[in-house]
Amino acid sequence: MMRSLDIANTGMQAQTTNVETISNNIANMTTTGYKRRRAEFQDLIYQDLRRAGTMSSDTGDLVPAGAQVGLGVRTAGIYRINEQGTLEQTGNSLDLAIEGRGYFRVTLPSGDYAYTRDGTFSLSQDGTIVSADGYPLSPNITVPNNAENITIDQSGQVQYTLSGQTTAQVAGQVQLATFQNENGLAAMGQNLFTETTSSGTPNLSTPQSEGYGSVRQGFVEESSVNVVTEITALITAQRAYEMNSKVITASNEMLQTLTNLR
Repeated sequence: MMRSLDIANTGMQAQTTNVETISNNIANMTTTGYKRRRAEFQDLIYQDLRRAGTMSSDTGDLVPAGAQVGLGVRTAGIYRINEQGTLEQTGNSLDLAIEGRGYFRVTLPSGDYAYTRDGTFSLSQDGTIVSADGYPLSPNITVPNNAENITIDQSGQVQYTLSGQTTAQVAGQVQLATFQNENGLAAMGQNLFTETTSSGTPNLSTPQSEGYGSVRQGFVEESSVNVVTEITALITAQRAYEMNSKVITASNEMLQTLTNLR
């Protein structure tokens, strides 16, 4: 069988993965804190038809280049592009955006931690600051029911005033987590990530510490997806898929010609 059939098949599979990655980016173009993904590919192993450096004659002449046939392509990885998204002002006092490096840490019902750039927070029935899914911010920060004028400065300190009072009181301190390898985090949906062996353990500190971003109250971070870039990439992937399908068609016609020889 002609190698080109298998080679073109790997090309079509690779472009299918590429289109799936692009479509996920476009689907999340309005998802808070979403970081666009990019598929990366590697060529597969090669078969030597004539090995470079072998002798081509009895006098010791060497083959300068040789002849290798590649066997296609494979998906090497799908990477998150951890670039800063645009900050959108919402006016909600509990909406928080991270400007720079870092993730908010929340506590899951299992007791494990998850990490997110989605700072859409609100108060639970007992005054605890929680995510949109009700997961409490870690460390826990609780605000009294009669609290007014909740303020969160860029270093993450949460303050409030009580009715009839002017002196601000401290409710708690927002902390951020950073990782040695952010691309090693495992996405679990709901704008959440969990640590893995590849990501390394989280390093926790207050916002505006060295190597950590700052917190912006009343803002959320928009998706980093650029629609024009994604549409351009989608067209390129579609053309690449079509070209690989044409290779299969041409290879099939060549085999038919060979079969019809008498």
